Amino acid sequence: MRIYVAGHRGMVGGAIARRLTARGDEVITRTHADLDLTDQAAVRSFFAEERPDAVVLAAAKVGGILANNTYPAEFIYENLMMEANVIHQAWSAGVARLLFLGSSCIYPCAVAQPMREDALLTGVLEATNEPYAVAKIAGIKLCESYNRQYGTDYRSVMPTNLYGPGDNFHPANSHVLPALMRRFHEAAQAGADEVVIWGTGTPRREFLHVDDMAEASLFVFDLPHDVYATQTQPMSSHINVGSGSDVTIAELAATIAAVTGYRGRISYDTAKPDGTMRKLMDVSRLTAMGWQAGIDLQQGIAETYQWFLHNAAQLREA
Repeated sequence: MRIYVAGHRGMVGGAIARRLTARGDEVITRTHADLDLTDQAAVRSFFAEERPDAVVLAAAKVGGILANNTYPAEFIYENLMMEANVIHQAWSAGVARLLFLGSSCIYPCAVAQPMREDALLTGVLEATNEPYAVAKIAGIKLCESYNRQYGTDYRSVMPTNLYGPGDNFHPANSHVLPALMRRFHEAAQAGADEVVIWGTGTPRREFLHVDDMAEASLFVFDLPHDVYATQTQPMSSHINVGSGSDVTIAELAATIAAVTGYRGRISYDTAKPDGTMRKLMDVSRLTAMGWQAGIDLQQGIAETYQWFLHNAAQLREA
């Protein structure tokens, strides 16, 4: 198949593109410089010229709590525009199959744990990333709406917190695991006696290695339509993807500190926000389809740190 992977330079998009290439599919890509997905006319022209057989929509503007709080307008605008342009123009070009990658932040902040797919739109979203969450919810509903009206086969997968090779390791604008990895690495190298972490350390988070996410994404993408349909509903069609277990931020920090060789003190700035206290995905829907995660968190962190070390020179300037 000729498959357009939007966001192939990102951590997840890159992992998916590598797997598609390895299995013999032709992967179509464009950099942001070549194609601005927020530009409707440019996206229309791209689809009219390339006519891919299928699309994997992994492109997104992403970031941690600080980035979401600082740039809420950018997070909602850019993600809404990318999703609307790619999904609509894919349909216009006759693309019958599409996979949309969302986020676990779509669920309300006060929701039963683990979070089931049917918890969507049942409560108030977490304030720190509400704009991003609204955009991702819109992406799910775009897919469902085109399926209902036009008979397309557009599916959505909602990953938990992802990490792994190719992650963003910026100490302020990245997600918690890579940000901590860089901070602990630099503290270990400098012989620092303290690392201060935002919040209380008590929130629990689930993490999934990007290679597991890529495998799960293509598993869902390849499922026969009748199998996918038996586990979903027309207006609740998204699939949670996670490891099925979580750890506290304090436990995560201790693991990363050990992997990076940091031996100093770990402190917590309780004046900073914790975010949602727990975000664990219910992955029973995906498990029933026949897939489960295979990379242990400690193993995954160790492997990611080795990748970080091999790319430290480039990352130092980021």
